[in-house]
Amino acid sequence: MNLDAPDIALRTAAFMWLNRVTDGGKLPVSWSELQRGFVHDGEAVTLIGQKGIWKPRQARLPLSIATAPPRAGGPAPYDDEVTDEGLLRYRYEGTDTGGYRNEWLRECFRQQVPLVYLHGIDVGLYLASWPVLIVGDHPSELAVSVAIFDPARIRPDLSPAVADAAEQRFYTRLTKQRLDQATFRQRVLRAYRHSCSVCRLRHDELLDAAHIVAFAEDGPSTVDNGLSLCKIHHAAYDHDILGVRPDGVLCLRDDLLDEIDGPMLRHGLQEVHGQRLIVPTRPSDRPRRDLLERRWHQFLGAA
Repeated sequence: MNLDAPDIALRTAAFMWLNRVTDGGKLPVSWSELQRGFVHDGEAVTLIGQKGIWKPRQARLPLSIATAPPRAGGPAPYDDEVTDEGLLRYRYEGTDTGGYRNEWLRECFRQQVPLVYLHGIDVGLYLASWPVLIVGDHPSELAVSVAIFDPARIRPDLSPAVADAAEQRFYTRLTKQRLDQATFRQRVLRAYRHSCSVCRLRHDELLDAAHIVAFAEDGPSTVDNGLSLCKIHHAAYDHDILGVRPDGVLCLRDDLLDEIDGPMLRHGLQEVHGQRLIVPTRPSDRPRRDLLERRWHQFLGAA
């Protein structure tokens, strides 16, 4: 690596700032936060710009690469993806392989410069992964290959700890799953106006995006296969204590209807029996009936 000490210090500061504001990568960060950035050596350093390949003026080479968030009702503008080899395929800017930003990517590849990857999960909202390294350049495909590393394994000199290709692929796949889940959660909660579809609870930190048909059972990660549920109702739904009929009526398991317990059982579960699921305003976001039917049969089988 040919980075000088000031550049290493800048990247270290960026990683430390992201670790703090995202709780180690768990929480999303907004466009405005990334634009404000952090103060380093008395100057503000931004982590994102209008272009996906971003180099702040304090750095000699890019500090971050970003994938734009999905447009409403459609895919992201660039089809960045994790390949069968377990690496992120990040697209060049435009089709000019000699464009100066694409030259920056190649230089990052040659020098193995650690970067931040910002994955748009909603308008103005990103999940950050760091450090990432460009490990392959594919001009004929207008793309580079990117490996994502565990931030806990980064050494003080910014070189990712020695990891073989299999470990790189494994961590990149784990990150891809995290990004997909975060995107699904954000889009489902937005469709349901950030409230539980059973009890209307409106605190994001207590809400989950639940799959109607589980991802492991080939359920799609689309809004029409999702429900915004508070953690109590999500757990009840996952354990077939609470079911949703194909017509959207909520049903509690028979033995729970007769059970006598405290106020949570009475008000949180028994009283929702027979009520209707609260659904999004936009028809295309509402639960698909065929998916509700599949999940309903599972509930009846468990009951």
